Amino acid sequence: MKIKHLLFLFLFTFSKPLIAQINLSVYSEVSIITAAPGSELYEAFGHAAIRIHDPLLQIDVIYNYGMFDFNAPNFYSNFVKGKLLYSLARYNFNYFLESYKKDKRWVKQQVLNLTQEQKQLFFMYLENNALPENAAYLYDPYFNNCATKLRDITTTILGDKIGFMDDNLEQNLSFRQLMNKEIHWNTWGNFGINLALGSKLDQKATLEQYMYLPKYVNSIFNHSILYVRNQPENLIKREDLLLDFEDQKPEISFFNPFLIFSIFSFIGLFITFSDLKKKKISKWLDFTLLFTTGILGVLIIFLWFFTDHSTAPNNFNFLWAFAPNLIIAFLMLKKNQQKWIKYYFILLSLLLITVPILWIREVQLFPVAVIPLVVLLFIRYLFLSKALI
Repeated sequence: MKIKHLLFLFLFTFSKPLIAQINLSVYSEVSIITAAPGSELYEAFGHAAIRIHDPLLQIDVIYNYGMFDFNAPNFYSNFVKGKLLYSLARYNFNYFLESYKKDKRWVKQQVLNLTQEQKQLFFMYLENNALPENAAYLYDPYFNNCATKLRDITTTILGDKIGFMDDNLEQNLSFRQLMNKEIHWNTWGNFGINLALGSKLDQKATLEQYMYLPKYVNSIFNHSILYVRNQPENLIKREDLLLDFEDQKPEISFFNPFLIFSIFSFIGLFITFSDLKKKKISKWLDFTLLFTTGILGVLIIFLWFFTDHSTAPNNFNFLWAFAPNLIIAFLMLKKNQQKWIKYYFILLSLLLITVPILWIREVQLFPVAVIPLVVLLFIRYLFLSKALI
């Protein structure tokens, strides 16, 4: 959701839930709602929620697990630490639909093929979850988000009567590969996420785990079955297109990461070959490279060891964004260098050699945009290992 709509929607977040003893009528429907991705990074995956509509009782509410409060105590520090609280908001469905209409994002509805008893169970579960003491939950973008909540609630209520399947999906993709399909590789958002998150993101996702993305909730639910009186039937009774808009194409900034890194690498390689020819060392270039990669390395270490982000550990980006470079950057400014420092650059060169090996073997996929920078680092480190005597 766009920030400009959050305050508007929060007016309905803490409205008193319906009395759980209300019995839904036979005209009631429980639906999975899927919304298209938006233009902001936090909208890149789209959105999913649950709707309960009963025209006879004049109930039409959305249960939205994607709400968060920027004004909550320690919001930004908790975000960095991986302790971000999201909450379930329950409000009138028309307000939900209107916000996506303003953003010109399509919205689809999948009506679940449920018995009256199952509809009532969904209703009671969601109403109980919407109580203030139950609404908050610890958010994880890959394992506990607005989309996985719908999968888990459906599984909890329907149990072994549901069979998730979708033969049309590309199989054996990792969490990272699925993410990269949604966020263009040549954006700062994609670069930042792939820099910050480790090899856990490269585990192959199961069919159920695909549903951390709303688009796969929609697709898999469409192809899944539900056993009714021991007979398999479609889980989805019907699908409705509630808002019809074209998919929004991602905007690639002119100052995109691949262009910036390519220009910088070209300049760095030119200076390196000039230094080789003139038999000198451009210390400002080495300071810039070492200081920058050192800072990024410190960030990686911090996320790895000092936060609760589930996917931050075991991040092999440290092989090129090496934290000790931050110290070596200042040592390189000295006029006379210690003899041992050349061996440090040999070590850095060896670390960089392992990057393509891990990449090819899919132990961890690295940000594509960083390739020009890694090439520059490797050539510069080799040069320094020879030039520093």
